[in-house]
Formats: sequence, structure tokens, C-alpha cells
Amino acid sequence: MAKVVFITGGSSGIGKAVGLFLQKKGYTVYGTSRNPERIADEVPFLLLKVDVTNPSSIVQAIQEILLKEGRLDVAINNAGVGITGPIEETPDEEIKNAFDTNYYGPLQVMKAVMPQMRKQGSGHIINVTSIAAYMGLPYRGIYSATKAALEITTEAYRMEVKQFGVEIINIAPGDFATNIAAGRYHAPVLDESPYKEAYGNTLKMMDAHVEEGEDPLQMAEVIYSIINNSSPKIHYKVGAFMQKFSVVLKRILPDRMYERMLMKHYKL
Repeated sequence: MAKVVFITGGSSGIGKAVGLFLQKKGYTVYGTSRNPERIADEVPFLLLKVDVTNPSSIVQAIQEILLKEGRLDVAINNAGVGITGPIEETPDEEIKNAFDTNYYGPLQVMKAVMPQMRKQGSGHIINVTSIAAYMGLPYRGIYSATKAALEITTEAYRMEVKQFGVEIINIAPGDFATNIAAGRYHAPVLDESPYKEAYGNTLKMMDAHVEEGEDPLQMAEVIYSIINNSSPKIHYKVGAFMQKFSVVLKRILPDRMYERMLMKHYKL
């Protein structure tokens, strides 16, 4: 029997790449989109209408899958939003939206799929976080915070559900060549802002990193290996060597030295 996979944000970028890869491997894939009717012809697997900031839409989608398939083997929390800006100048409603999408949304998905996975005595929940979760990045502090919150929650939640045969795993990508930059909320670069020059330069650098990013197929291959591992690692990091190595450096370097290294990288 084909394993059933649920991917939030399956209409583009990493989510779409993962869905295509798993479908070719024989999995039954369900993706999600806030407007699936607009792009149904562009994606060969079924897209369900879900807004991860709306818990009832998550529950409805899970119920629909269970009604059709009778089981759910893998849930991949991939939907997310980017957010950049000086923390002082980032609107509160945009900060709240980032947490609602990147943290509370995945949390609601985990809660929604857990009863079925517990009943089955098996399941994989894979949370797509970010290498940015491991460090506070200038002008990406809110984004780093949302992903760090998900990383830490995963560490706690996986210990609670291990007794039920369910595995929860973090996978942290670096910069990938996707359309995330286009959908990211950018606090405007204000002429009168004391952050104008530094933030403007950082913004250009971040967009260039995404455009030069890695192939999302790498993420699909790692997720495939996780699904087929009965005892996967807790944390996976996927991306360019230096981005992954930056996490190692944070562990071994004194705090101020690491901070200076980041500031030099961002030309601050």
C-alpha cells in the first residue's frame, strides 16, 4: 500500500519539488495551497485548500485525506513566509503573521495529524525550519525567531510522542533557488530611517543569496531518506557548505567573535 503524504505549501518551491519527487517514488501525495484552483494545472498531485493560519482549514484537509485514504503516514510542515526588516520598524501585524504562519501553523498541523498517527502506531512529521533558526540574523530577526521556536518545540514534542511510534524531525534548509524572496514581507527602506543604508545593503545581499541558491531537489532527496528511516536523526541541515558550517562555528566560537563574523559578512 502506498504511503500517504501531506505537504503544506505544496504549490511551489521546496514543497512542490518534494511532492513531485515523492509522487514519482510511488507515494500518494496531497499538497496544500491557499488558492489551489489557480494552479491546479501546474501541479500533478492533488492540492487541498488550506491556510495554515486558519486551524479549521487544516483539520478539514486532514479529515478529507483520512476519508479518502484511511491513513496518513507523513506530514511535512513546509508552508512558510519570509520577513525582513529592522525589528524596530517591522509592523506588529507582520510579526504576528510570520509567527502565525511559520510557528502556530505547523503546530496546528502536528496536533491535527497526531490522533491518526497515534492510532496507526507510526508516522513521520517533518518540520521545514531554516539554518537561520540557529542564529539571530540582522534584519531577519523575526524570521530567525519563528523558525527557532519551531526547532525547539520539535525537540520537546518528539520526546512526548516517541511512545506512540511517531517521529518528529527538523530539516533546516539554507538558501534555495525558490520564489520565497518574491513572497517575503520586506519592511520598506525608509528615507528617514537610521537603518536605511545598512538594511538596504543587507536586503540586496539576501535576494542575491536566494537567486544563487541550491536546487530544491536536494531537500526532496533528504526528506525521502528520512521517511524511509525508522530511526532518523533529530536535526538535518541542507544547503551550501558554508551555511551549514556557520552552525558549527556558532557552537565553537566565543559569542562576540561569532557576532563580529556575522556583522562582517553583512557589512555592518
